[in-house]
Amino acid sequence: MSYRKLHASQLFTGSEFLTDEMVLILGEEGVVEAIVPISEAGNEVESFQGILCPGFINAHCHIELSHMKGVIPEKTGMTAFIMAVMKERQRPEQEILNAIEEAETAMLNNGIVAVGDICNTALSLHQKQQGLLYYHNFVECTGFVPATAQDRFNQSVAVFNKFAPNYGIPVSSVSLVPHAPYSVSPDLFHKITNFPGNQLLTMHNQESEDEVLFFKEKKGDLISLYDQLKIDLSFFTAPRQSSLQSVLPHFRNNQTLLLVHNVNTSASDLDAIRKSNIKSSDCYLCLCPNANNYIGNGLPDVDLLMNSGITIVVGTDSLASNRQLSVLEELKTLHASFPHIPVSQLLQWATLNGAKALQLDEILGSFEVGKQPGVLLLEGEGLGENAFVRRLE
Repeated sequence: MSYRKLHASQLFTGSEFLTDEMVLILGEEGVVEAIVPISEAGNEVESFQGILCPGFINAHCHIELSHMKGVIPEKTGMTAFIMAVMKERQRPEQEILNAIEEAETAMLNNGIVAVGDICNTALSLHQKQQGLLYYHNFVECTGFVPATAQDRFNQSVAVFNKFAPNYGIPVSSVSLVPHAPYSVSPDLFHKITNFPGNQLLTMHNQESEDEVLFFKEKKGDLISLYDQLKIDLSFFTAPRQSSLQSVLPHFRNNQTLLLVHNVNTSASDLDAIRKSNIKSSDCYLCLCPNANNYIGNGLPDVDLLMNSGITIVVGTDSLASNRQLSVLEELKTLHASFPHIPVSQLLQWATLNGAKALQLDEILGSFEVGKQPGVLLLEGEGLGENAFVRRLE
């Protein structure tokens, strides 16, 4: 067996920086064989300036929207953004497929090894079948009007069934998931969370202040959204509590939940998670700071989320709301906005934590013996503005 021996200025394992000069030893196909002191590594050690790091996990993306790169202006606010996505997502199929392929290539070049991908169609399936990245496919359901629940559910199950044969039985890499509290009726929530085998779920959560106002007072710009969609909201009575607290009871105690954005998540929301059917250890909070800035929603209270004890992960969101699909660029934004957070913690969010969230941590996320996590070299100054990444494995 041939081995590859990698050494750099620093080695980040997925959970910590190793203090001594250590060498990462890889076997065939990049499988981790050992981490040993440089004095024991022998000859043919490849040395680099920078940080050796496991491959990045993009916990939240919409690769099927990649054809919308640069189409929607920045800082539109949530309602205008949603309306623009609905208007612009319908394009010639080949244009969409080409953009998906380009986006996947960009993610590969940016050090991403696995993606939690939102799917409203099966258009991304062909590219995913190439096997270049690991994916968990979250087939998304929307439908706020109660009368449409069965039809909307059936439409999503049809998309699910296109993905399912490609991912084995049980279908461990495909889930049926709700879009957001403001776009899924209680009946549709019930159908989703009771769908057989539906163990890993995700949901857009409290992405804007308007979501808070809608659930507490039936006010805010989401009213305008439904007016534009010609949806009569007379059936909806504001529950007088946050959107998250309103929908948490729908989830079951054997399910894992990945909550995305969390811009307006409060201490009482985090407490509600801890008291819900979802165990804190089975809940993940995904940060997508560049998308939040792009749309104009502002950043979450990351310190509050960190101190909750609930695991944090990182996503890029889509090219409809981001200039690039780069986990490193997300980390750079977080580092610039919250410089007191240790680099090791930020890197763990993007590697081991993300792998756990997508239930891929047996093979990805850390330099543990037997894993095949990919190897990145982070060059430049830590997570500073000039940092960049290249793949070594």
